[in-house]
Amino acid sequence: MQITDEKLIQKYYQALLKKEQSFVGIFYVGVKTTSIFCIATCRARKPKKENVVFYSTFKEALQNGFRPCKVCKPTQNANKAPKEVEQAILLIKENPKRKITDFQLRQEEISPENVRRWFQKNYGMTFQAYQRMYRINNAYQELKQGEKATSIAYDSGYESLSGFGYTFKKIIGRSPKQIEHKNVLLINRFTTPLGPMFVCATEKGICLLEFVDRRMLETEFKDLQKILNATIIFGENQHIKQAKKEIKEYFEGIRKEFHVSIEVFGTEFQRKVWCNLKEIPFGTTISYQELAEKIKNPKAVRAVASANGFNRIAIIIPCHRMIGKNGEMTGYAGGIERKKWLIEHEFQHT
Repeated sequence: MQITDEKLIQKYYQALLKKEQSFVGIFYVGVKTTSIFCIATCRARKPKKENVVFYSTFKEALQNGFRPCKVCKPTQNANKAPKEVEQAILLIKENPKRKITDFQLRQEEISPENVRRWFQKNYGMTFQAYQRMYRINNAYQELKQGEKATSIAYDSGYESLSGFGYTFKKIIGRSPKQIEHKNVLLINRFTTPLGPMFVCATEKGICLLEFVDRRMLETEFKDLQKILNATIIFGENQHIKQAKKEIKEYFEGIRKEFHVSIEVFGTEFQRKVWCNLKEIPFGTTISYQELAEKIKNPKAVRAVASANGFNRIAIIIPCHRMIGKNGEMTGYAGGIERKKWLIEHEFQHT
């Protein structure tokens, strides 16, 4: 929401003048004279107090017509993991079978307390829970390849097979012996110039790519788990790595087409709409009526709009390129201002 408390405004303005790191992500300041918004540590010339307005989230700044500052990149840097958190995550990736303890973090000059707080705030779980998921995902992949549970358990740092089995079943939902009846859906998080996104993938490809503040996101997770008979756990595979790389290149303006594999789930009509959405060229838009005519069903405008709204793979299946008949910016799950930004971004790089 917009900050209206005068004492808080004064506090935030002083933090802005002093570029206080501790206020990054706490407030977003919109500059009325330039229509841009920044985070506390922005290096740009400081505006006068009467020319600024403060918001508690970057989404509210976007919704009120402010654009992200190109100097401080607020939607990206406010949610980016601090250096010591990135170091902790790297330790997990480099040692997928090893439990990283608080003592080991301190040996690397990483504060376990800071890491725990960041994971709780940004992932809704502890750092230890996060790394357990990585270790169990690694074990799951090895079990799928025919490795024995006993050797995997001890290689992964578990002191007993029963302890490994308990943790495996708690996370996956099945015991190691029952994995042929259960799938795993991997989820990961990364930042973009418009805010953080979640990406989910099966062994076949990306099945979800959404901004973390998207409405009904929890419902989408539940639907995917039900459709796939899968458990969602944090992890990464080649599809997620490729998606991160291609989305980064898209925002840099150097990628106009996506090649990462995707896996969609929907009705025959929805799939037809999504397939045609993928054919809309970079830097162009199309109306719901035009798409309905393109699929040889001109009376299905509302059905096309509904299918567009059920798209789970933002940007790669470019539902943001759909506009109203008269050129209006109609609904977008990620927010109308994001939709405007994406369309303008593509126009600028066409």
